[in-house]
Amino acid sequence: MNVSVQKLEELEKTANTIRTHLVKMIAKSGTGHAGGSSSITEIVTVLYFHEMKIDKKNPCSEQRDRFVLSKGHACPAQYAAFAELGYIPKDMLWTLHHIDSPLQMHPELGFCPGIEMSTGALGQGLSAGIGMALGLRMRKKDNRVYVVIGDGESNEGQIWEAAMSAPKFKLDNLCVVMDYNKFSLSDRVQNVMPLEPLHDKWLAFGWHVVEVNGHSIAQLVNAFDQARQIKGKPVIIIAHTVKGFKITHVEDQAESHSVSFTKEQVRNTLRHFGCSAQEIRATIDIMEGVK
Repeated sequence: MNVSVQKLEELEKTANTIRTHLVKMIAKSGTGHAGGSSSITEIVTVLYFHEMKIDKKNPCSEQRDRFVLSKGHACPAQYAAFAELGYIPKDMLWTLHHIDSPLQMHPELGFCPGIEMSTGALGQGLSAGIGMALGLRMRKKDNRVYVVIGDGESNEGQIWEAAMSAPKFKLDNLCVVMDYNKFSLSDRVQNVMPLEPLHDKWLAFGWHVVEVNGHSIAQLVNAFDQARQIKGKPVIIIAHTVKGFKITHVEDQAESHSVSFTKEQVRNTLRHFGCSAQEIRATIDIMEGVK
């Protein structure tokens, strides 16, 4: 891993900022998908601020790598990353879920700079990513495609149809990350539709498989480094995560899927994230203004 300690610390700080943003956004909106957004925060951070080739001044640059958030309900984390990148103004984050806002409950292509596909109908993003990877190869481009899928989403048959096709086409420019937080909407994945042996399944489908702690910046950096070295087949990174990570009152609970925060929960959570008293007070004032 050719990444300095200083860079890893910067990425950790960015992840904390993104998680803080998404809590504030959802608090102001009144409701939102906190659990799945928080479980992908480190994944999104490493992709946008280290791994992917992007142009901060031109999100639509032809030279960019592509990113598809197949589990589209987790878009608050992606929107927060866009604000930190400068794709959108930070003040826009307060418009989450508002009518006519670019920041809807699921990402919509054409609404917000940086969105590559409208997602939210689960199971479709991987197929789209495969199409993008094929298109880039046909045009002899060396850009890569990254797709984040969910474990609950992997109950969808289309995920497994796509999983069969990517190795057939030897798409070594495709890297999938599974947010394996062990929950679907209402219960643990193990109770709804077990996925194990997950590693062996993807291996049998012809993928190169890497397993990491999805909240470890260093492990994610290493995994993406490894993915770029694999030739002749696609890569899946199974990222073991915690739903609602660091949002202590809903952490590792199905209830974190879609939540409404009380003012006291917001105070405690932002305090836990290291926010100043002034910053917390400002957030509460905005919540009170909405209500």
